[in-house]
Amino acid sequence: MTGRSEAWLRQANSDLQAARCTAQEGFHSQACYLAGQAAEKALKALLVAAGITPPHSHSLERLVEVLQSEGLRLDGLRELRLKPLTRMNSETRYPQGDEAPADLFDNRDSDLALATAETVVNITAAELNA
Repeated sequence: MTGRSEAWLRQANSDLQAARCTAQEGFHSQACYLAGQAAEKALKALLVAAGITPPHSHSLERLVEVLQSEGLRLDGLRELRLKPLTRMNSETRYPQGDEAPADLFDNRDSDLALATAETVVNITAAELNA
């Protein structure tokens, strides 16, 4: 693991911990956003470790596609439902009409986001430490 990829993974873990804390305090939209950021940064850590400049994309599916196109076998990531977490990147931050994200996301959403992000971070960490 390179220093740069390690930095990406450390930040992913920090975002994941912040997501857990905000969820525990009832800030579910923020927890969902931070969980998505944790997953994104973990995937970008893998890209950096493979010598690939991460694309300017928040799409977790796109990042996995880039990793696969480079020959990385990440079966566990392909099986995850990443699209809901990707959608949370903007839906959790910006009001839609007269509804604030804080009113739209609950503990079920943050539980799902956290579970997905934790899986992504764990798979990524295992791959980087292999």
